[in-house]
Amino acid sequence: MKKWVCVFLALAVLAGGLFAKGGVEAPKGPVKIALWTQEGESEGSFQFVKKLADAYTALYPNITFDVLNKETEALRQDFLAASLAGSAPDLVLTVNDHAGPFSVADVIQPVDSLFDLKLYLPSAAAIGSKTWGVPVSSGNHLMLLFNKDMVKTAPKDTDELISVGKTLTTGGKYAIVWNQTEPFWLVPWLGGFGGSVFDKDGVTPTLNTKAMVDTLQFLYDLKSKYAITPKEADYATMDTLFKEGKSAMLINGDWSLGDYSKALGDKLGIAPIPMVSATKKWPAPYTSGKYFMIPKSVTGDTLKAVVAFINFYTNYENQIDMAKTLSRLPALRKATADEYVKNNPVLRGSTSQLVLGTPMPAALEMRCNWDAMKPELNAVLAGTKSAADAAKAMQDAAVACLKTIQ
Repeated sequence: MKKWVCVFLALAVLAGGLFAKGGVEAPKGPVKIALWTQEGESEGSFQFVKKLADAYTALYPNITFDVLNKETEALRQDFLAASLAGSAPDLVLTVNDHAGPFSVADVIQPVDSLFDLKLYLPSAAAIGSKTWGVPVSSGNHLMLLFNKDMVKTAPKDTDELISVGKTLTTGGKYAIVWNQTEPFWLVPWLGGFGGSVFDKDGVTPTLNTKAMVDTLQFLYDLKSKYAITPKEADYATMDTLFKEGKSAMLINGDWSLGDYSKALGDKLGIAPIPMVSATKKWPAPYTSGKYFMIPKSVTGDTLKAVVAFINFYTNYENQIDMAKTLSRLPALRKATADEYVKNNPVLRGSTSQLVLGTPMPAALEMRCNWDAMKPELNAVLAGTKSAADAAKAMQDAAVACLKTIQ
């Protein structure tokens, strides 16, 4: 059976189909590539990585893969530890903000001389004069998803969100749900209230601001004052509530669109996160994408095989397949002009939010902000700390953290 699969895939290549290889010739000798990724099984993205790895091995039986999934933070920590121990994997597929800590630790290599980066959209993994990752997808941004059986159109602003939300929250069902445990879901609202996590220099934290206080208070009020969202919700909880029809709206990322499209079909609606009525500003989720990063230790035939595989993974056919399978926006310029990408309603909805977003900082200093924001956000939502006290504590923690990395 495996033999016939290989034959079929080889014929597809000759026909210019899905698995057409990239322009870099693979090495002839045996190479085994250890690939780490934070792509998850629940969204089908890990399976997609495996599919393309298997397809490449079908073309080049001398090149095999050991694909391992790790949660985002675990991947960051484990990759740094493995690199220092001399046991890093051969390739990493992860989020762009890992480029900061990985490049500063000198455990990945720049890709400028290995790829024609003009073929891709601008890289969010570019730091200074060097680019530290090859883009696979554009976006990785949060947006508003809604169940059309429960709410016909998305609320245009937060006043409408609260007004409509009160009518939707009844009988064990909620108007809206999001991951209350992670500051990634706080950042869009911070932009909507006119704030940002850095000053203009891109490295000085600006967390103790009126915008941050207003953001924290707003998120607390949605839960406690207006009671249109659950008292507690992590990622798994929000995902389950939305899929089971117990929440009319959800804030989640483009990585989840393929999964929700399968679960809800035509009932899935996609729109920008509602405008903040108090400021008349749109929430600005971070935008980036997923990136291949190559460990510094990778050389010789292994490097040739890795480069050839990345070219294959991001070729036109596979980028369109990713758009169709995972509902993600391609990073290859040519693929973004494809009729499917331009006309698909899910991808159009994702694009409507993408254009309102802001590039995610890849600087190492961003790690200090994430670590400073998370416990204080959780304290506010738990009702154990005021928004003002939490904003001050965030700033103090971020500044203290910066002193440890300078």
